[in-house]
Amino acid sequence: MTTNPLKTSEAEVNGGGETWLARLALRFTRFSEKWLPDALGFVLIGTFVVLGLGLVSGESLLGTPGDPKATSGFGLVDAWGKGFWSLMEFTLQMAIIVIAGYAVAVSPPMARLIARLAALPRTPRGAITFTAAVAMATAYVNWAFSLVFTAILAKEIARRLPGVDYRAIGAMAFLGLGTVWAQGLSGSAALQVASAVSSPAAVQEIIAEGRGSGVIPLTDTIFLWQGVVATGVVFAVAVTMAWFLAPSPERAMTAERLGIDLGPGLRTNSPSSRRSRPGEWVEFSPALTIALFVLGVWYLVRHFAQAKGNPLNALDLNTVNLILILLALILHWRPVHLARAFKEGAPAASGVLLQFPLYGGIFGMIAFTGLHQTIADWLVSVSNEYLYPPLIAIYSCVLGVFVPSGGGKWVVEAPYVLGAANELHVNQGWMVVVYDLGEAGANLLQPFWMLPTLAILGLKARDIMGYTFAMFLALFPTVLVLVTLLARTLAFP
Repeated sequence: MTTNPLKTSEAEVNGGGETWLARLALRFTRFSEKWLPDALGFVLIGTFVVLGLGLVSGESLLGTPGDPKATSGFGLVDAWGKGFWSLMEFTLQMAIIVIAGYAVAVSPPMARLIARLAALPRTPRGAITFTAAVAMATAYVNWAFSLVFTAILAKEIARRLPGVDYRAIGAMAFLGLGTVWAQGLSGSAALQVASAVSSPAAVQEIIAEGRGSGVIPLTDTIFLWQGVVATGVVFAVAVTMAWFLAPSPERAMTAERLGIDLGPGLRTNSPSSRRSRPGEWVEFSPALTIALFVLGVWYLVRHFAQAKGNPLNALDLNTVNLILILLALILHWRPVHLARAFKEGAPAASGVLLQFPLYGGIFGMIAFTGLHQTIADWLVSVSNEYLYPPLIAIYSCVLGVFVPSGGGKWVVEAPYVLGAANELHVNQGWMVVVYDLGEAGANLLQPFWMLPTLAILGLKARDIMGYTFAMFLALFPTVLVLVTLLARTLAFP
């Protein structure tokens, strides 16, 4: 009689020595998979929830010329239509982050780096902890790159270290998205408010009310010393938790026991390609690759040199995307190989392209009517300058479970989160940090952003969410303490 390895895993999880936290997390996962819609369903439902909230709060459904209530001249329907296309540049920026991050991660030089890193851990517990640290370090640089790079690393470690628990190392490969990504160089909220091009005009007006300028530079958000300290503490707690979450060898569920075929090893060389005609020289020759890379680096040097004040103030979404594209270009060496990588990575951006215009419609109903002020007034009424940061962290996390999009969700929340911060005299830049820390925690509770990692590893969400849930129980209280205490060291604005 043959035993199904997946059924064996279920039996073990439900009572074979796993902690009560893991069992609770798996029950939560089963409930969410059965009853909750996917990410598109959330944004569709959210559209009509916001529409209903606007009607309840007294906003007009249709715009009326000269209507004193709708000071912008828009009713909810008109505001939805105006907002629908208001995020097109931001949508393209986020799509390129996903695709370019993928292209960098699958380049042959990165494959060779992964092979070297995979050889470092010597024990299963060390491998799980090491993967957690790499996931967070790479997510700080770029979240999309981290999802692919660390998943490939985890798979290679499992191939070299057969006794490692494949569920635990898979959960740790995703850890960057549940901890520090939004505090890093690709954090969409901080990058958006740092750029007049990416940030909607309505948000810039609210920011200007508190600080005079319509943008908040990165030196006032992720590079605040308070933000760096919070990120460091979260990193340390997560690595420590990863060490203690690693199961004992007798209870480890390897890829083999789970019935997962790890497939062939890493492709450390570029795929073979041959020119069939002279006209294809441009696609296969590295000469223009080098020339374009030099041109791009030359521009970046001038761009940062011309930045006012701190050169880091010049780092926005467009700059991050250019850096990623240049890295992908030089790492793939030949244009034809870069084009292949972008084609392979494009499907990962489909959710962004479809859902962000819908987020834009929700943003329009909030920002172009009086609804953003109504929500801000409510937040002010139940809080004060000391309780506001932890309140927003909790609120951002809860909403993040149902709206799994850091950038899209920030656009919706920014008008009233920053508006209320102005009224309570809470530092605006710190509230961006608070939003980031709270929103990242939500990714440990729902599987939307896990999908690329799970696809590479061949796992299902239920296989890893016991570990991510246990991590959340340690990290989120830490975040609440940090955002409350560190807020007291900052002045308005």
